[in-house]
Amino acid sequence: MEQVECIVVGAGVVGLAVARELALRGLEVLVLEAADAIGTGTSSRNSEVIHAGLYYAPGSLKARLCVAGREKLYHYCAERGIEHSRCGKLIVATGDGQEAALAAIAANARASGAGELVPLAAKEAIALEPALRCTAALFSPRTGIVDSHGLMLALLGDAEEAGAVLSLNTRAVRGRIEPGRIVLETLDIGTGERFEIAARHVVNSAGLGAVELAGSITGLDPGHVPALRYAKGNYFSVAGRAPFSRLIYPVPEPGGLGIHLTLDLNGIARFGPDVEWTDALDYRVDPARAERFYAAIRAYWPGLAYGSLQPAYSGIRPKISAPGEPNRDFLIQGRTEHGIPGLVNLFGIESPGLTSCLAIAETVADLLAIARA
Repeated sequence: MEQVECIVVGAGVVGLAVARELALRGLEVLVLEAADAIGTGTSSRNSEVIHAGLYYAPGSLKARLCVAGREKLYHYCAERGIEHSRCGKLIVATGDGQEAALAAIAANARASGAGELVPLAAKEAIALEPALRCTAALFSPRTGIVDSHGLMLALLGDAEEAGAVLSLNTRAVRGRIEPGRIVLETLDIGTGERFEIAARHVVNSAGLGAVELAGSITGLDPGHVPALRYAKGNYFSVAGRAPFSRLIYPVPEPGGLGIHLTLDLNGIARFGPDVEWTDALDYRVDPARAERFYAAIRAYWPGLAYGSLQPAYSGIRPKISAPGEPNRDFLIQGRTEHGIPGLVNLFGIESPGLTSCLAIAETVADLLAIARA
């Protein structure tokens, strides 16, 4: 049986950030990824937004790790030459009662340490974005966008330079707890060969597969494994350039932040995500969902031409809250929670997981009591 110091399961943006941090702290790290490339799941199917940390409960992991991770991410992108833009965003009120929601978001942002938001009257917001329709807005200067693929390649490069090894097409099938180590049974997707690897530390950063993997580990109390729900988010694009230079967000809706307008680094607009609860990993976008998108987008961009939206892509959030329930916090489980030395489970790492990736990585390394090299 092969043995390494640490196995990280999952080569999404968080898994890669964790592998980098642990390798930089001097550990021998093996990254297992079931797909044939890094970051093919949730990490590459999102809005690529660097969040400011406005919406999360003060003191929560999401709030603390988003605010800390935001600054670490901007610094890392600048240092490593990763394409990004601190373009800012407007959160807009467009109907009755929504201005009170803006005030609540501003208060929550202050309490969470996310920084001050700039309140704008309708005419001030429209002066910034003439195509906008709103009754009031908040401006978030700390929000931005990032090339998520460039980010993941940089994280992988750093990890490998520090000695980490990536094994693609390798699925962690099940595990068991043994004295002083954790054993994972793995499957080579190409050959069908199964083999076992033992490690002193295992970080379960498998994203949509994290709950299933944790549930397969003999010796881990099933009571520590949450139920997983899939919340699909669909995105639509529009031909040509939209007349906006900042991100435009409505007030949040249950399960998500509403159908917002984001920009890629070329200035091309995309809209989404919505919230579609599903039982299947099906990434197809139903063109008929565009009808709901038109109504939501025209609330803040009345100039959107009918027939201009086209299905773009979708992503699936690994939710550990059910429909109708409040969004749960990140669940980062270490020995204190489940009693198993060397095992860290990452559950419910949805937005703002990308923004928080470097801060999550430091948290995991600290949970494993790995001192900085």
